[in-house]
Amino acid sequence: MRKGVVSQSTAVRLCFRTGTLQPRRPNIRAYAQQFGPSTEPTNNIPGADPGDDEPRKKSRSKPETEPERESRFGTTAYKAFESAFTTFASIAVLGLAGYSYHIYYKSLVLRKIEKAFAPGDPMLELAAPPGPHVPPQDQSGDDDEQWVARPEQAKINAIISGESKGRYYLLVGEKGTGKSSMILEAMKEHNGEGVSMFEAHADPEIFRIRLGRALNYEFHEDYIGSLFSIRGPRDTTALLDIERAFNKLEKIALKNRNQRSKTGRKGPLVVIVNCAHLIRDDEDGNDLIELMQQRAEQWAAANLVTMIFNSDDYWVYERFKRYATRMEVIPILDLPKSLAIPALERYRAKYFPREEHKPEIFKQVYDLVGGRLNFLSRVAKSSDMLRMCHQIKEYEKTWFLNKCGILGEEMDDDVMDQQKFASAAMVLARALVQKDKELETNYDEDQGHILPQIPLYIARQIMTRADFIQSYDHENIFTIDSSANVRADSVPMMNAFKEICSEEGFDDYLEATLDRISAIESINRTKELTFKDLWIEQKGEQKGKYTFTTKDARGRETGSVEMRVVPDNLPDEND
Repeated sequence: MRKGVVSQSTAVRLCFRTGTLQPRRPNIRAYAQQFGPSTEPTNNIPGADPGDDEPRKKSRSKPETEPERESRFGTTAYKAFESAFTTFASIAVLGLAGYSYHIYYKSLVLRKIEKAFAPGDPMLELAAPPGPHVPPQDQSGDDDEQWVARPEQAKINAIISGESKGRYYLLVGEKGTGKSSMILEAMKEHNGEGVSMFEAHADPEIFRIRLGRALNYEFHEDYIGSLFSIRGPRDTTALLDIERAFNKLEKIALKNRNQRSKTGRKGPLVVIVNCAHLIRDDEDGNDLIELMQQRAEQWAAANLVTMIFNSDDYWVYERFKRYATRMEVIPILDLPKSLAIPALERYRAKYFPREEHKPEIFKQVYDLVGGRLNFLSRVAKSSDMLRMCHQIKEYEKTWFLNKCGILGEEMDDDVMDQQKFASAAMVLARALVQKDKELETNYDEDQGHILPQIPLYIARQIMTRADFIQSYDHENIFTIDSSANVRADSVPMMNAFKEICSEEGFDDYLEATLDRISAIESINRTKELTFKDLWIEQKGEQKGKYTFTTKDARGRETGSVEMRVVPDNLPDEND
């Protein structure tokens, strides 16, 4: 081997001698330059290939050719196309994922609303313990919840089951007559299938939430797309949200009508708005009632949804009456005597099974409280039924006096508005008591109490006010039935009217209050004019006058009034 030439095997041995753990392919050219002479220029940079200097120098001095330029342009265009395609693919995947989620969410919303009409209902679960429904005639012992069957129960059952369709219904009656109990009893028969019920509220926002809970609808507040928006979960009013909920409900109702033959339910879905009288009688409340009535009319015509409105006040009927074409009013009144006494006996036997029942006591109870289910249940649970009857009458009397007590002629003028409200109620109560005295009979052995009633327009004439009667109905002092007749809210309230009006000096006290109200109004209507500079002396005589000219609506003079000064030295007419 020549001097300065290193073989490959020698280079490998040198690598092992330098401590390299693994053999690597030696740079023959570097070893040749190190151990042998060479005329090539060396690179002083450690670790660099000496042969790299020459191509760099050549590349700096030699201009680029056309193939080289086309190669670099092609590489740049490819990279730009690759970036654009990657961006487009990312956007496409994101858009496809968002659209797929949107379609999935819409179908999820419909499935959730459909589950709201599945067997079982939150209102039904709150009203009764879970378990199979037992008909009223088969109930016994402590499980006897439906202790009386009202005559209207069969009709309510037909509406809830879907047999009665093509109309929507308004249940009107006083508080405690059993309207909600009848609806819940009808729901129990079918375990709430195809029915959704919720309580109304004065605030539209709370009404929206309760409607969404009843329909199992979140108003898109759980939509994940809102995470990419700076706005809140909802950017609209409560009324628009209610409209959206009804739109979703309409889709489910259409699907239910198309699949009605496959399911066990025969009729349309049922939506119940309980306590509709709690909606405020203002602009927002009227808009809400109009929205629900429009939907009820459309759905009743198409047999999609049957809506039921339950109200204690008459004004709801007045609002519905304006545009009602398919509405049916179901009045719910107190039980007649023939049904109230057996119901009281049955309920009394449940709580006091060992007590000896006396029919004359039950008759006395009915004479004192009438056939109101709320009162009968309270009396039946009391150990002394007659004493509880008198307490109920005292409660009603106290409530009436607290709301409508009059103050007489010594009242202050600051309480004018409240005393107008109270005196009008007293005048109407006195008119009902007088009407009761004029009736030939106010009690029937089968029907029971026959409360005196006055038509609504005449009641307004008696009070000389047309705006107070709605407040009286809302305060459960007077009631207005579906025939627009005004009467006492209950038998105990009518008994309270009789006691108050029969007190000694009541008529004089009421007249003094009315006179005081008239005097205060007269003072408020009286204007005082003060004249200045009317006393003028001219040539030793005191003179001065004012002349007023009166004109009609067309500006023509109709007369004049002249005011002169009367001197003090004139002789008196009595002299």
